[in-house]
Amino acid sequence: MELLVRYLERRSSASSVMTQDIIKEENLRDDLRYYFMSPCEKYRTRRQKPWKLGVQILKIVMITTQLILFGLNNQLVVSYKEENTMALKNIFLKDFRGVDEDDYSVAVYTQHGVYESLFHVLDQYSQLGRLSTGPITYAEDEDGKLLPLIVCKQHYKRGIVQPSDEAYDMDAQLETVCLSHDPKTANLQRTHNSSFFDLDFYRLVDITITFQLKGINLQTVRSRELPDCYLFHVTITFDNQCHSGKVKIFLDTDAQSSTCRDWKISGTAQKNTHYLLIFDGFVILVCLTSAVLCTRSIVLAVRLLQRFSRFFRENYNRKVCEDDQSEFLNGWYVLVIVSDLLAIIGTILKMEIQAKSLTSYDVCSIFLGTSTLMVWVGVIRYLGYFQKYNVLILTMKAAFPKVLRFCCCAGMIYLGYTFCGWIVLGPYHEKVTDKLVRGEQRNWRP
Repeated sequence: MELLVRYLERRSSASSVMTQDIIKEENLRDDLRYYFMSPCEKYRTRRQKPWKLGVQILKIVMITTQLILFGLNNQLVVSYKEENTMALKNIFLKDFRGVDEDDYSVAVYTQHGVYESLFHVLDQYSQLGRLSTGPITYAEDEDGKLLPLIVCKQHYKRGIVQPSDEAYDMDAQLETVCLSHDPKTANLQRTHNSSFFDLDFYRLVDITITFQLKGINLQTVRSRELPDCYLFHVTITFDNQCHSGKVKIFLDTDAQSSTCRDWKISGTAQKNTHYLLIFDGFVILVCLTSAVLCTRSIVLAVRLLQRFSRFFRENYNRKVCEDDQSEFLNGWYVLVIVSDLLAIIGTILKMEIQAKSLTSYDVCSIFLGTSTLMVWVGVIRYLGYFQKYNVLILTMKAAFPKVLRFCCCAGMIYLGYTFCGWIVLGPYHEKVTDKLVRGEQRNWRP
């Protein structure tokens, strides 16, 4: 009797162990089946609301709206810089026709033309306040003194050229001589320093005129943004390096924006700035929520993979292959988290720009643009839940390595064609004269 009791107890314990193993296996099956379901299937199975899907849709709308608002404001900033550069070229460059000739603005071919263009710059600079139609004026130092205009000429130390005798005697060492002029009396310096402006064109390499101006971008008021103050570093160069009889004149500007020190504005600009800051705060909150939900999904996926691997090892004494393991590691979640981090950084920079604490428009554009790109690419994941789109996505996924190999081979051919075209056609065609731009240069301009 005792043996029967022991046998029944042992059998009941064994059956209970088998029942527990079956329950664990079924639970694992259910979890695996549920993990690979689409959001709609998950809702129909367990009535669990697809929070991640809703957050992603809301995030796409908010980030895209934010990008459009910032892009419109950034467009005003870029247009202000470009139009200021064009205005300065029309003011300071004699005979400027409104369009740059190739990579330079104006070219002169006579000594008289060089002198006229040089003195034209000095004359225009001395009466800038009466010429410019925009809010731009001379820059000042910390003590309130006007920063001077600086004229530098660079020439060979010694040079004698006699083309008729096919003879020359040159010292290749360069010398630089500079003069500084008061902004309001710059036009008088050509008489006070006549020896400086007596140019030996055989020796002359270039003449550089540098000065600084300050301006305010008032057009942002129309978009209900606080205006920025700008410091323009202007450089005008008379390039005679080729000594070919053609002196090229360049005008380059380096605009640096900063927060105005003393400003006061009435109306709705300040109020709308507060509304934009509140909207940006909601964007950060939504991105944080999205990042937390995706991180949670990655953690749950890793735990499910550990359970699955342990089950295979204990029951079948086998290890899960790497291809099967990769199915648990969803790269879309990583993409979403990276886009969320970039969006948060870009939004913080945008808020600082709107509060006039920073002026890093380009850096902010990189973060916001990259995050928006990743957010929209992430939509492909949800298209994969539809059968027709899923076939296309699987085809792209399978063909991607082959496409990369094709691009590498095509890149080798392209590089060879580029260098060959540069050495053969470069000296005779304007599109390939620049060593830094090889294949169809200048934005495909004919």
